[in-house]
Amino acid sequence: MADNEAFEAEEQVVTETTMDLTDKKCPNCGATVTYDPATLKMNCEYCGYTRELPKPDTNTALEELDFESAKIRSSKDWGTKKKSIVCKMCGAESLYDESLTASTCPFCGSTSVMPVDSEEDVMAPGGVVPFEISKDKASDLFKQWLGHKLFTPSAAKKSCKAENFSGIYLPYWTYDSETTSSYDAQLGYEYRVKKGDHYETKVRWRRFTGVYEEFIDDQVVYASKKTVNPAINAVSQFDFSKLKPYSPEYVSGFVAERYTLGLDDGWTQAKTFIQRTLKSHLGSKLKSQHKADRVGTINLSTAYDKITFKYLLAPIWMANFKFNGKVYNFVINGQTGKVAGKAPISWLRVAIAIIIGIIVVGFLLYAMNN
Repeated sequence: MADNEAFEAEEQVVTETTMDLTDKKCPNCGATVTYDPATLKMNCEYCGYTRELPKPDTNTALEELDFESAKIRSSKDWGTKKKSIVCKMCGAESLYDESLTASTCPFCGSTSVMPVDSEEDVMAPGGVVPFEISKDKASDLFKQWLGHKLFTPSAAKKSCKAENFSGIYLPYWTYDSETTSSYDAQLGYEYRVKKGDHYETKVRWRRFTGVYEEFIDDQVVYASKKTVNPAINAVSQFDFSKLKPYSPEYVSGFVAERYTLGLDDGWTQAKTFIQRTLKSHLGSKLKSQHKADRVGTINLSTAYDKITFKYLLAPIWMANFKFNGKVYNFVINGQTGKVAGKAPISWLRVAIAIIIGIIVVGFLLYAMNN
């Protein structure tokens, strides 16, 4: 047992190179480059090209971004004239067709809205996920959703009608990138040690270092800093495989939320999401490859290449209903029909449910003890 405990405390260091890099091509001559784990460099023996990857413990990343030229290339033409409305209550900024009028905020229902003149050109989207749920269908889904709320008063279920339905397109950035990451990972191997009359599970940790490559396709970032409605986040899962090239006909007559999270800030958020994805995928790969029982700490430093982006719009319905003089907001995914929001609560119903629960628990305890 002493030998086992001594072995447990000993860190085993294994340096490895992932086989993914055998197809990595030199940007100068096109030959295959090789990775030297001792120096963390990628080298081409034909033309002398070399590239040093960041060490995993530096928390830095080599980035070759070309966003300035990307911005210049981006279209500003929405196909029809737009005007901007800002809400004084929640700060949301919405884009309307110039011919439409707006007296309420589609996000919070406030009437404190005002037109604004923005000197900044607003980038036109490159793609649109069209509405698949009609306004009538959304109204039916609202009634079903409200009807299934256990603690909502019956009077609310019978009398509440959705009002001020607004079809809104939400803004999203999606990013594609080739990633090359140097990593330092720990994998755990379980073994059992006898302690008196029982066994305890111990873990031996082994350390692996190397390089991991993965292409990230369509990392999605919600391009809004002002909209904080949790119901929107609850329904914001869309099937982007049904994406259509942008055409003004898709958004005609609808509101479009103006993006307030810029391209650069969106990329900063995207990298945070990408790092989580890379660690998850790499951990699963190493665990399977080395037949480990656990994945420990993974440190990554990532270089991003050939970064591209898309600006997309995706649909939701927003509306509100009134009960006992109070306004309740809810949202419906315009593609999937998922509903989220707040409903009236009858505290009498809540109290009755608690009392019934206490009675049931007490009965079960009595039955178990007799």
